[in-house]
Amino acid sequence: MFFISLLFASPEALAHAVTEGDKGYIQEISGVHVLPFMYLGAKHMVTGYDHLLFLFGVIFFLYRLSHIGLYVSLFALGHSTTMVLGVYFNVGINSYLIDAIIGLSVVYKALDNLGAFQRWLGFQPDTRVATLVFGLFHGFGLATKILEYGISPDGLVPNLLAFNVGVEIGQLLALTVILIGMGFWRRTPSFARHAYTANVAMMSAGFILVGMQLTGYFVS
Repeated sequence: MFFISLLFASPEALAHAVTEGDKGYIQEISGVHVLPFMYLGAKHMVTGYDHLLFLFGVIFFLYRLSHIGLYVSLFALGHSTTMVLGVYFNVGINSYLIDAIIGLSVVYKALDNLGAFQRWLGFQPDTRVATLVFGLFHGFGLATKILEYGISPDGLVPNLLAFNVGVEIGQLLALTVILIGMGFWRRTPSFARHAYTANVAMMSAGFILVGMQLTGYFVS
C-alpha cells in the first residue's frame, strides 16, 4: 500500500515533517506573507499522509455529501483550533508523542470501520465526537512543528490564518481526489470484497506509525 511505503521512506517522512527548505523559510522571514503561508498550508495537507489516512477512514463508508461535509468540517474545526491557538499561545507537545497519538487516530478509525467497538463494547462510540477530538490532536501535531521552527511573532496571526486557509484548501483538493477514487471503486464488486482488507491495511499503517514514533521518542 502506498501510504505504508511512505512510512519507510526516510526520517523526514515522519508525520508532520517539514522540508528543510520550508523550515528555513519559516525561520528567516518576518512580517505578513499571506500567499506563501497559504501555499505552505496546502502543501502540508496534500503531502500529510497521516491526515489523508484518517480522512480516508472517515469517509470510507460515507455516501451522502451532507454526511461527508459534516465529518470533514468537524475534523477541520478541531485541526484549525489547536493549530492556531497552539502556536499563538506557544503550547506544544513532544512531536514524537503527538504523532504517535495521530497514528492511533488512524488505528481507531480503521477499527471503527471494521465494527470492532460495537463487538467489544456493545455500543458504538459517537463518531462525530471522535472525529472532532482527533482533529484537535492533528492540529497540535502541526502546531508543535511550527513552534520547533521558531516562526516570527511579526505578522504571526495573519500568517497563521493564511496557513490555515491553505490547509483547508489542500484538504478539499485531497478529499476531492479521494472521493473520486472511492466513487469509482464503490461501483465495482471489489469494494465489497476488499473493504475489510483495506481497513486492516489502514490499521496496520497506523500501528507502524505509532511504533516508529514511540521508538523515536525512547531513543532520542
